[in-house]
Amino acid sequence: MKQFLLGLITASVLVVAVAFSRQAADPKADLPPNLQILSEARNPWTNLRMNSDPLEFQFAVVSDRTGGHREKIFSKAVEQLNLLQPEFVLSVGDLIEGYSTDREKIAKEWKEFQNFTSRLQMPFFYVVGNHDIANVSQEKIWEEKFGRRYYHFVYKNVLFLQLCSEDPPGSTNITPDQVAYIKKALEENKNVHWTIVSLHKPIWNSDVEKNGWGDVEKLLAGRNYTVFAGHVHRYQKFVRQGMNYYQLATTGGGSKLRGVNYGEFDHLVWITMKKSGPILANIMLDGIYPEDLQVPQTVEPVIPFDRKPTHPVRGFVYFDGAPPAGATVAFHQKATTMGKDSYRVIADGLIEGDGSFTLSSNGPFDGAPVGEYFITVVYDGRYPFNGKKIKNDDIPSKFTKPDTSDLKATVKSGPNEFTVDMRK
Repeated sequence: MKQFLLGLITASVLVVAVAFSRQAADPKADLPPNLQILSEARNPWTNLRMNSDPLEFQFAVVSDRTGGHREKIFSKAVEQLNLLQPEFVLSVGDLIEGYSTDREKIAKEWKEFQNFTSRLQMPFFYVVGNHDIANVSQEKIWEEKFGRRYYHFVYKNVLFLQLCSEDPPGSTNITPDQVAYIKKALEENKNVHWTIVSLHKPIWNSDVEKNGWGDVEKLLAGRNYTVFAGHVHRYQKFVRQGMNYYQLATTGGGSKLRGVNYGEFDHLVWITMKKSGPILANIMLDGIYPEDLQVPQTVEPVIPFDRKPTHPVRGFVYFDGAPPAGATVAFHQKATTMGKDSYRVIADGLIEGDGSFTLSSNGPFDGAPVGEYFITVVYDGRYPFNGKKIKNDDIPSKFTKPDTSDLKATVKSGPNEFTVDMRK
């Protein structure tokens, strides 16, 4: 009897094994759509669960082109986007230099820019920036060319809100009319699985109760969303309401180009939209080459800036005898207009682990112009990319503001070196 049962079990196992072998050998068994492959008992791959879904897609975001745009950067990015083949491209504004009431000049700048976007093999969605709509004259030209200053669309169950942070022109604001539009768009698209918001200025960093962003966030609360902005020309990640906000670097705009540690580089953001949310990849423009490894030759002239010559400036910063590593040292110059003092950052640099710093004004580590400066040291949260704010509790507040800091320096011709020693 035992031998009979043992034989029956063995036979059953063999039948299952044979059935499994036949199923594995069947090229049509459990294969993803569009895949044709011979599957055997043993196979040289990990699995056949292809990373594809009809609702998933890829798109790109480009950042500021202007604010001192550089030669042949954005135009090259257009050719590189055609290599990468996203389904469409979003922008975050500042597409022309603007800041003029000369219609002929503005029309010429838009013609140049639209010649670039016309070469794209996929749609390009505009967002308006302060350079694009700096005054009423530019606003009229925008309306003649593009109509709306804010709009939305839905693609594969994702809502895209293209907003205007320059409402009205020359301001940093979102008006109640725009908030009402956003509310209606969100109400009409309650069931989308994600919302992508694009605007020019990261206005969540200022008074959100006055500039309208607080009202926008209240409308967005409780849903999955991601925000993209530009304007500052430095990459940084923020987390608000548990959602990710990205301040992008540049795609040809004015930048000191000090590299990843400073968030200063030319890039485009490649986004794969999945059910779980967007997956971001920052792609540096200087790392994209076609198959022949030849850099695309494009035409994109710029107007050179009349800038003061700079001189090397380096040194060390200490607070109570220890280096405040990761803080920013900034050199400010004072100006008095109509009896009121104002300060402008001319040069800055990150403080390294040993307390050393090197200043940059216009380009990477080029120093500062000759002159008198007020110095500040602050953990300003400008450079972290993990979304967590760096606290500024350690450094006394008087050193963090140029109008109260007693730290001063005079930059002279030739190499300069300073030691900044702060005490409680």
